[in-house]
Amino acid sequence: MKTKLKLAVLALFLSTVNAQFSTCFAQGSLTPPGAPAASMKTLAQIEPRTPISSAPFTISSSGSYYLTTNLTVATGDAINITVNGVTLDLNGFTISSTAPSATGTAILFGGPRSNVAIYNGHIISGVTNTAAGVFSGAGFGYGITSSGSSNLRVKDLSVAGVLFYGINLGVSSSTVVEGCAVNVAGSYGIIATSVSDSTAMNCGSVGINANTMHNCTGQGVGSGTGLSGAIINNGYGTSSGSGYGLQANSANNCYGTSSSGYGLSATTANNCSGTSSSGTGLNATSVNNCYGTSSTANGLSATTANNCYGSSSSGVGLFAQVITGCYGTSTSNTGLMAGSTATSCFGSSSSSTGIAVLGNGVSAYCCGVSYNGSSSLAPGIVSSISIGCVGFGNPAISSVKYLTTY
Repeated sequence: MKTKLKLAVLALFLSTVNAQFSTCFAQGSLTPPGAPAASMKTLAQIEPRTPISSAPFTISSSGSYYLTTNLTVATGDAINITVNGVTLDLNGFTISSTAPSATGTAILFGGPRSNVAIYNGHIISGVTNTAAGVFSGAGFGYGITSSGSSNLRVKDLSVAGVLFYGINLGVSSSTVVEGCAVNVAGSYGIIATSVSDSTAMNCGSVGINANTMHNCTGQGVGSGTGLSGAIINNGYGTSSGSGYGLQANSANNCYGTSSSGYGLSATTANNCSGTSSSGTGLNATSVNNCYGTSSTANGLSATTANNCYGSSSSGVGLFAQVITGCYGTSTSNTGLMAGSTATSCFGSSSSSTGIAVLGNGVSAYCCGVSYNGSSSLAPGIVSSISIGCVGFGNPAISSVKYLTTY
């Protein structure tokens, strides 16, 4: 009896397990629901830009473009942009020209354009500075040039050896140049509304010209100017001839030097330095904490000068109408000269007056020295009115009205 019961339970258990196994191993339909979907991206999805592999090339549709190789043209323009809304990536490649006479443009804006960005590459041409401000050679006339365009941006680009402009975007319509370098441009190196972290050397007219400029270096050759702008911060400008080293409405933390022109010229100069061989070292309306030096002209000239230093070999060391807390020195001319007042100043000269105040001006709490190492040849201070001053010279202090102009 017990044996029959055990067999019945075993049969019931096996039937239950078999039902579960049959369910586990059941298969659905083997017919696919449809055609297999694409599993790879298209070329347009991988690189959604238009390649440029030869020149000349005209960009006539808005979009993004990139170079796939170096481009060379035998004459004329390489790339012409005739539409708005373009991004051009040079992709690290170079655009060059073998034209025997420098004409054409590497990247030309065909008419006024807007919303264009160009970056990451090089433009190489064969023009050289054959003499002081004389340019000639083969290749391009212009690197990048635009007229009447707006909202343009050029970044991380180098231009070398063009006959006229290196990068010309115009200064009046939201144009930006960042991190670019130009070497040898017969006219302007870089022109834009805003220029930062850029350099333009060996330029015939102006190295860099912009409304605002930050961390830039520019060099003019011949009569060319190094840097010129409304506001220049942390700029270094040089001129190898008669041009300005640096010229600005407002110059801050800047340096300018010139062979025979103004080293630095500004309406307002703060924490700046200017030097010139035969021109004025630093010239401004208002100068604060500045330094100017010249061999034959005034070291520093201003309307008002505060906490400044001026030095010259044969010119006036420092000249201003109103001078406070300044130091001027000259070898053969007046060390420090004021048009109306000099306060808390020091002036020295080896063979002329240490401090001179013109007309009925006043010197207060100043020290003037005229001494060549062995004798005093001129007054230490010449001023109609002297208050609390100390002089060393012949005489120490003279109240004779000083009429000499600077």
